[in-house]
Amino acid sequence: MRSVRPRIPTATYRLQFNPQFRFADAAAVVPYLDALGITDLYASPIFAARAGSPHGYDVTDPTRLNPELGGEEGFAALARALQDRGMGLILDVVPNHMAAAADNPWWRDVLRRGPDAAHARYFDIDWTTGGPGPAGKVLLPVLGAPYGRALENGELTLAVSEDGLWVRYHEHRFPLNPISCARVLGWRPEGAAAPGPAHPAPGELAEAAAQLAALPAGAGEDTFRRAWGKIWELYRTRPEIKNFVDENLRLFNGRKDDPESFDALHTLLEAQAYRLALWRTAGWKINYRRFFDIGDFVCLRAEDEEVFAATHALVLRLAREGWITGLRIDHLDGLRDPAGYLDRLQQALGGGSSGFYIVAEKILAEDEELPAGWPVHGTTGYDFLNTVNLLFVDGRGAAALDGVYTRFTGERADFAAVVHAQKRRVMRELFPGEVANLVRQLARLAEDDRHARDLTCPELEEALVEVTASLPVYRTYTRDFAMAARDRAYVESALAAAARYDPALEPALSFLGRVLLLNFPAYLPAERRRAWLDFVLRWQQLTGPIMAKGFEDTALYVYSRLLSLNEVGGNPAATGISAADFHRRSLIRGARWPHSLNATSTHDTKRSEDVRARINVLSEIPAAWAARLARWRAWNEGKKAAVHGRPVPDGNTELLLYQTLLGAWPLAEEEIPAFRERLERYLVKATREAKVHTSWLKPDPAYEEALLAFARRILEPGGGNPFPEDFLAFQKVVAYYGALGSLAQTLLKIASPGVPDFYQGTELWNFSLVDPDNRRHVDFKRRAALLAALRAREGAGRAALAGELVRTWADGQIKLYTVYRALSFRRERCELFAAGEYLPLEAMGPRREYVVAFARRLDGEWVLAAVPRLAARLQVENAGQDKDHLPPLRPPLGAEAWGATSLVLPAAAPAHWENVFTEEKITAPASLFGRATGAQTGVKLLPLASIFRTFPVALLAGCI
Repeated sequence: MRSVRPRIPTATYRLQFNPQFRFADAAAVVPYLDALGITDLYASPIFAARAGSPHGYDVTDPTRLNPELGGEEGFAALARALQDRGMGLILDVVPNHMAAAADNPWWRDVLRRGPDAAHARYFDIDWTTGGPGPAGKVLLPVLGAPYGRALENGELTLAVSEDGLWVRYHEHRFPLNPISCARVLGWRPEGAAAPGPAHPAPGELAEAAAQLAALPAGAGEDTFRRAWGKIWELYRTRPEIKNFVDENLRLFNGRKDDPESFDALHTLLEAQAYRLALWRTAGWKINYRRFFDIGDFVCLRAEDEEVFAATHALVLRLAREGWITGLRIDHLDGLRDPAGYLDRLQQALGGGSSGFYIVAEKILAEDEELPAGWPVHGTTGYDFLNTVNLLFVDGRGAAALDGVYTRFTGERADFAAVVHAQKRRVMRELFPGEVANLVRQLARLAEDDRHARDLTCPELEEALVEVTASLPVYRTYTRDFAMAARDRAYVESALAAAARYDPALEPALSFLGRVLLLNFPAYLPAERRRAWLDFVLRWQQLTGPIMAKGFEDTALYVYSRLLSLNEVGGNPAATGISAADFHRRSLIRGARWPHSLNATSTHDTKRSEDVRARINVLSEIPAAWAARLARWRAWNEGKKAAVHGRPVPDGNTELLLYQTLLGAWPLAEEEIPAFRERLERYLVKATREAKVHTSWLKPDPAYEEALLAFARRILEPGGGNPFPEDFLAFQKVVAYYGALGSLAQTLLKIASPGVPDFYQGTELWNFSLVDPDNRRHVDFKRRAALLAALRAREGAGRAALAGELVRTWADGQIKLYTVYRALSFRRERCELFAAGEYLPLEAMGPRREYVVAFARRLDGEWVLAAVPRLAARLQVENAGQDKDHLPPLRPPLGAEAWGATSLVLPAAAPAHWENVFTEEKITAPASLFGRATGAQTGVKLLPLASIFRTFPVALLAGCI
C-alpha cells in the first residue's frame, strides 16, 4: 500500500449523523464551517447501522456506508465539498463491537450456523462455557417474560420471508438453521394425514428443502440466500405450496389455550444455535462479551487478523483513495490489545508508526498519561476538558462546598468511597456473569499453585471484586510477559487498597496479586504461564466497563456536591487548579501530544461546556449559594410527596435538580416550555442511572412521577410560591458569569497546545444535558446567517462590534464571534499554534490571581492569549462587597476591574501588540521597562486594563 499523506487538523467540528441529518445536510454546512475557521469535519460513525439509528454506534455492516445517510454517492459528494475547500474528514471508527441484530449479516450467520458459521470467530463468544450459560449456543436475553411463559403465550412465532424462516418476538427476529427450515417445510404433526404424491411437499418443495438442508457446515449467508431463493420463488408463485407452508407455520405456532401445542416449536427452538432467555438473565448467563452491559452490542475479536481485515476494509479504502484524513477510535479500552491494534492500523494505513492522524477515545484518570508508545496523536480531549474546567473552579469556595453538601444531604463528601461502592455494586448487579467466569478461570489457575490450591471460590471472588473496585484507572495494558512499570504500579496500588479494606483477604490477595503481576512460581510450566497471561488480558477488558458503569453512569449521579465536576474522566471531589498547574499540564501536552484534541463538549459529556461554566460559578459564591439552598429547601419541602414512606426527592436529587436548573435554564423565554420537557426526561434518566430509588433494571414509576411532580410544583409561578422569582434572580447572576467563564475556556481551547474541537452547535450558547439531549437538532442556517452578519459588521470596526457584543451577550453572538475570530487567526498561523513554544506568563499586581495567560512563539512570530478567571469573585472584591453578596452584572473590563495589575512578558517578547478581537493596539509602556544604566532589566509589563479594555478575553498578535 502506498504511504498515506498525514494531515494534522487545525480545528475540528463534530457532526452527529442520523436519518434526519444526512451527508447532503452536512455538505450544505461545509461553507459555514469553513467560514467559521474549521479545517476538518469530525464525523460520527457513518457505516451501515440499525434502521433509524440516532448515533451510528450500532454498526451492522462495516463494509458499507449507511444508506440512510446517503450511501456512497452522498458520502462522495460530502467528501468532494470538503476537498474543494481544502478541508479534511475524520471518521469515528468502532472496532470493538457491532449490533447483535438480525440486520447484521455476520451475526445472522452466527445465529443460523453456530460455532460452524463462517463468522463465528469474528465475535467474542464463549462456545464452551463452563458457567451457567448454554454450551454450544449463544444466549440471547431478549424476552420480557420467562421463556416458557413467552412460548405458551404465543409471543414466539414462526414466519416466512424472502431471506428465510424466522422466529419472531415483537420487533426481534431470529433465523432458523437450514436443517430446521427443511424440517418445517416438509413437516406434518403425528397423526395428521400424510401428503399424497401429487402434494407439493414431496415434489419440488421437498427437493429444494433437501438441497437447503445439505448445505455444508460453514456455508455463509450468501450461499444460504441462493438456496433459499428457490424456495421463496415456489412460495411466492405457487398457491398450493404457499398454502402448505402457511399451514405448517400455523401448526408450529400452537394455540394459546393449549400448552402442548407448542411442543413442536419448543423442539425446533432447542435445535438452534441460540437460546432465547429472559432479559434479566443477561448479567449471569450471557456468553458473549458485550459493550458494557448492553446485550444489543456484541464485541468483536479485533485482535484477529481476519476480523481486523474484514472490519477495516472500507475504512482503509477510503483512506487510500484520499476521502478521509483522520480517524477517531471508539472505546479503545475494550480491545484485547489496544497497542497491537493501533500498530496494525497504522501499518495498514501506510502511515508508518504514527503518520496517519489518529486520536483514541481514551478516558484518562487524574494524573494518568496516555501510554507513550501508542502510535496515535492523542486522545479525544477529555483530559483537556477536565483540566480547563478545573481552572475555573474556585479552590477556596469548592472546599467550602463540602460542608454545604453534607448539611444539605446528610452524607459525607467522600467521593472515593462512593466510586468504590458503586463499582462493587455494578459488578454484583450488571456484570455477575463476567465476574463469575473470571473467578472460575482464577480457580483453575489456583489448582496449579501449591500455595493457592486450598483457596475457595468465594475467597477468590471477594479478592477479585475488591481489587477491581480499587483500581484507580480504567484499565492496564499488559500485552505480554513484560509488564510496564506504570501498569505494575496501578495493580500494586489496587492490591494495597484491597488489603486495607479487608485484611482477611490476604491469602487470596497474595495469589491474585502474583497472577495480575505475572510473578510466576519457578515450577510453573510455559503453557500454564500463558494461562496466567490470558487471565490478565481478559480481566483488563472488564475493568474498563466496570469503571464506566460504576463511575460515569452511577457515581456521577449520586454525588451532587458541584455537578460541573461530574464529568467523564473528572474528579467530583476536586477543588480546582491554579494557573501554574494549568501551565504545567499544557507544557506536558505540548511536548508529548501537541496534536491531541482539545474538547470542551462531546456527544458523551454529562453536561455541555456552557452548563458546566455556569455551575462553576457556585464555587465562587459558596455563601450565597448555601443561603439560597437553605431557603429553597424550606420553601419547597411541602411540595414533596411521600413514596414508600420517604419524601421525594432526597437531598442528593434535590441538589442535582437545583444545579441542573441553574446550569441549563434557557436565556430565551420562548425556549422555556421545551426545556421543561427536556428537564423531565433528564431527571428520569439521571435517577435511573443513580440506581438509588429507581433504575433501568427496576423502574419505579411512583417514585419517578413524584419527582417530576415536585419539579413542576416548584416552578409553578404565583400562588404564594416564592421559589421561581428568587431562583430566576440568582440564576441571572450565575448565567452572566458562567458566560464569561465559557468565553475564557473557549479561547484557551483554541490557543493551547492541541487541536481545538467543537461539538455541533456549541459555537453559540448551548445548554445541553447528557445524551440524547445533546443530539438535538442544530439550526445551522441561523448560525450561518449570524456569522455572515458578524463578518459584514467587522467592516465598521471590530472595537465597536466587540463592545456591542458584550452588551448583547445573551444572544450568543459574542461566543460565535470569539470562535470565528480566534479560529480564523489560528488557521492563518497554523504552524505557530501547531509547533510553537508554549510560554506561561505571570501577572504582577493586586488582581494577579484572576488572570491566566500564555504566549506562543515560533521563530520571530508571537501570539499572546489572556483570559480572566473567577470573575464573579473578582467583581465581588472590586465592589467591596461581603462574600455573602452577589456580584454586580458587570464585565471585568478596564482599570476599574484590573487596577495596576499587569502581565510580565519575556524580554524577547514584542513591546507592541494588536488585539485580534478589537484591533486595539497595546504597548508595554516604556516607563515600565525598568531601565538601569541604560539597559533593560529583562522584563516588560503589559497592563491588564489595556488588554481587557473592550472585550473580556484577549488574543494578541505580536507586532515586530
